[in-house]
Amino acid sequence: MLFSLQVKGYKSIMNVLKGMAMLVPLPKPTLFTGPGSSLELCEAISHMGTRKVMIVTDAMLVKIGLLKNIEKTLNDNGVETVIFDGVLPDPTYEQVESGLDFLKQHGSEAILAVGGGSSIDAAKIIAAGATNTKPIRKLKGMLRVWKAPLPFFVIPTTAGTGSEVTVAAVISDSVTNQKGLMIDPKLVPMMAALDASLMTGLPASISAATGMDALTHAIEAYISENSTKETDAYALAAIQLIMHNLHIVIKDGQDLVARQNMAQASHYAGLAITKASVGYVHAISHCLGAYYHTPHGLGNAIVLPHVLDYSKDVSGSRLAKLAGVSGLSTDKECDLVLAQKFIDHIRSMLSEFDIPEQLDALKVEDIPAISRAALKEAHYNYPVPKYMDHIACENLLQKLLLTP
Repeated sequence: MLFSLQVKGYKSIMNVLKGMAMLVPLPKPTLFTGPGSSLELCEAISHMGTRKVMIVTDAMLVKIGLLKNIEKTLNDNGVETVIFDGVLPDPTYEQVESGLDFLKQHGSEAILAVGGGSSIDAAKIIAAGATNTKPIRKLKGMLRVWKAPLPFFVIPTTAGTGSEVTVAAVISDSVTNQKGLMIDPKLVPMMAALDASLMTGLPASISAATGMDALTHAIEAYISENSTKETDAYALAAIQLIMHNLHIVIKDGQDLVARQNMAQASHYAGLAITKASVGYVHAISHCLGAYYHTPHGLGNAIVLPHVLDYSKDVSGSRLAKLAGVSGLSTDKECDLVLAQKFIDHIRSMLSEFDIPEQLDALKVEDIPAISRAALKEAHYNYPVPKYMDHIACENLLQKLLLTP
């Protein structure tokens, strides 16, 4: 009885969020697409009158020389650059504050994020922190970014997060092992470039994990209680592209057409979750990242089939539709059969990509705390199709444990 009353309360909160998503205008970045588009973006930055840019990235991308042409193009167009490469997976308050200090030290006028979701999220928070006088921790939550962030631009180097178009950024607390969300339409960058030529060197394992991240976004948006015709269209387009192209980029990372299609799919999935949001997969995966530094895409991939198992009785018709766009359906199969075929296909993809269904880092003693944190995140932020209580969540987490 108590849980039923709580669910009614959670659904009321989700209805308010849906109304806000309908009323609050959600900006989209000016988009440059195709191989070489990152350099077009650099030229556009110079046209904006910007003369000092801080590039936010990670040390590995600097080491392999991925930023050389970007820096050169900016410099050739009269834009001075400095590089902050202190971003690690699951950026923390300390990393973001170091980036903010670096920005102030060099007097940069704008920020360019080059990298995966961690670099982009860090850049969003640094840009917001540069113009809002409150401490970074006070910006956590919904609509706390009162002043427009410093102008910032995004060049994703993975096809997974869709962060170049989302209104959210995730930050980790290194003390409490919890992740916090910063949600505000002002966090959408001014411009972004989807440049497949920057993604051809990705290892197969990263291509697989980031691709499954994008797939998770699209699926959770599609089965969300707050989905709309618009978000459905983006989600279905993303799933179709991923199903046709992910296995190609894993086998042949140099395939520019497939890489560009994956970048576009990630972008579509990002547009879908911006209004429809995500669900339990993300809530649990965020906790796995905070506790064990599990890469977000990998965490999503591991958790995804287990959450779909849990919700398939209420999401059967929607999952059946996804089976159809994935080429898995026939005319004579009912929705629940098709839903199961879709979930089974997800599992076959994990097997093909050498992604496990269990997490070796997960400790049984952490399960109650992870369950509490995941449910708190999900129930106050995500319009899930079927609600879990603590027993259901702990049972799901038990399935993630490695069997002896």
